[in-house]
Amino acid sequence: MTPRTITLHDCEFSTYIYEEEIIARITMLAEQIDKDYEGKQPLFLAVLNGSFMFAADLLKRVSISCEISFIRLSSYKDMQSTGHVKEVLGLKEDVQNRHVIVLEDIVDTGHTVHGLLQQLNERKPASVEVATLLMKPDCLQHPLDVKYVAQAIPNDFVVGYGLDYNGIGRNLRDIYKIVS
Repeated sequence: MTPRTITLHDCEFSTYIYEEEIIARITMLAEQIDKDYEGKQPLFLAVLNGSFMFAADLLKRVSISCEISFIRLSSYKDMQSTGHVKEVLGLKEDVQNRHVIVLEDIVDTGHTVHGLLQQLNERKPASVEVATLLMKPDCLQHPLDVKYVAQAIPNDFVVGYGLDYNGIGRNLRDIYKIVS
């Protein structure tokens, strides 16, 4: 496939990961989650806005009995993490003694996941794991054990497949990385 270049706001992006590869990696994660959580009925917590496409495609491929809920929090402004996680909004379910799987679009600094895990662990779940579409291991600023990673990437700014640049680009089927 020939890479495509697009412009979002003031930046150019080029195709980085095609939809077919994304789906193949999500299918592998779903198979692993099915195996690990057989008979446990986990609660998936999809972190909005970015994880909506990942969550939808993952849950279509998970075959075990499960529930899904959506929460909001943020530590981003423009292309930089602020380092401050806002309060979890929208968590109505009681997670005490539940197996929880947090669904993230990307883990880079780890600020968001670290803050969320602290808040969730105060509610005494049976277990908490993280499943992420993308991970930037070189950017981590917190010791995190992310069990389910569809793909590790270098420290490039990426958009598409749920990820945005100042509000746009989430609807792109492929993932693009910044060129300029």
